[in-house]
Amino acid sequence: MHLTGRLLTTAAAVAAVLATGLSSVPPATAAVSASCTSAWKAVRKVAVGRPAWNEGPVATTRSPVVRYLRRGERVTSCTVAVGRGGWPDYRECGCGSLWRVVPGGQVPARCLERT
Repeated sequence: MHLTGRLLTTAAAVAAVLATGLSSVPPATAAVSASCTSAWKAVRKVAVGRPAWNEGPVATTRSPVVRYLRRGERVTSCTVAVGRGGWPDYRECGCGSLWRVVPGGQVPARCLERT
């Protein structure tokens, strides 16, 4: 009888630990699932380029243009791509090799300002 009481107590303790452990979301998982809310505004009319099949993951000044952002148009971007390739840096809004990833492609980072 005494052994059965200890087993029930241990089983209840394990169930309580599992219930609390499974119900809480770890902070790292919560941060990953959060949506992007970083808003940016175009400083001037700028081309949104998408890297060609032979350019790698970062756009260049010779990437195909998908569309244009108008001056003042707002976009959401939470990722920066660093271009360290053979093509020269862009010079549209000042020199640089950082590209912001926006819906549809990539834009030179200096052509956007945070809103």
